Amino acid sequence: MRHSRFQAVRLRLENFDPDTGWRLWLYEFLLFGFKQGWACLFGALMLGVLLVTHFVYPPNAPLYRYDFLTICALLIQIAMLAFRLETWAEAKVILIFHVVGTVMELFKTSTGSWVYPEPSVLHIGAVPLFSGFMYASVGSYIARVWRIFDFRYTAYPPRWMTYALATAIYVNFFAHHWLPDIRLALFAATALIFARTRVYFRNWRSHRWMPLLLGFLLVAVFIWGAENIGTFAHAWSYPGQEEQWHMVGVAKLGSWFLLMMVSFVLVSLVSPIKAPEANQSDRRASAAAC
Repeated sequence: MRHSRFQAVRLRLENFDPDTGWRLWLYEFLLFGFKQGWACLFGALMLGVLLVTHFVYPPNAPLYRYDFLTICALLIQIAMLAFRLETWAEAKVILIFHVVGTVMELFKTSTGSWVYPEPSVLHIGAVPLFSGFMYASVGSYIARVWRIFDFRYTAYPPRWMTYALATAIYVNFFAHHWLPDIRLALFAATALIFARTRVYFRNWRSHRWMPLLLGFLLVAVFIWGAENIGTFAHAWSYPGQEEQWHMVGVAKLGSWFLLMMVSFVLVSLVSPIKAPEANQSDRRASAAAC
């Protein structure tokens, strides 16, 4: 397997010994931020392009802004592969998310859930092609953070349960327009299935853990923040945002939490579900818990 350039940098950082005490705490904190920033590189670059073009893109440019965004997304993807900043396995995950996200976009725009107010040439129906990359950035983050932090799990539910849950969530995103919305039942099912699951992640040299449900929620909060940046940059608009921007309601966190579940299960198709290392006792892990 051909690894990304980041792996060599990561190994050097993990082999550095900052001694003990506050220096170790500060080093681990900075290392965690560096790894998280690297994991969300694709999404961060996309948000940066959205903001910059919102403020400086010429209104009379020969190339529509949405088409420019699509080209930028493709160039970012090509550059990350060419410079080995991303592996081919992660690129495959991005492609899967692009397809899944575009299908949802086509349906949701047809029902008026949100709109893309600007013109474009590179689009399918009312959906500009750059939108699929916004979903893909979520898949990219999960796949990369899974590898970078060497995720391991205890009390992981049977795979068939996770597949069934993700399928039900995805179907409900469509079906609730005609049938009763069962998202409350889906929240309950997610909590029940993953109630005992812990995710172990290695930041420096040892694994720490947190409840996997908490991890889902934290990522959903960051996606909600990114969504507010995207709507502020007029990449898309929800009803009521056409004339004047306002923050996306906190209730949207629920939708992102459920989408996190679908995203996580999709990534699990190409990423291994490993148990914690045999020599790492539960007591030691608990002492280092986050």
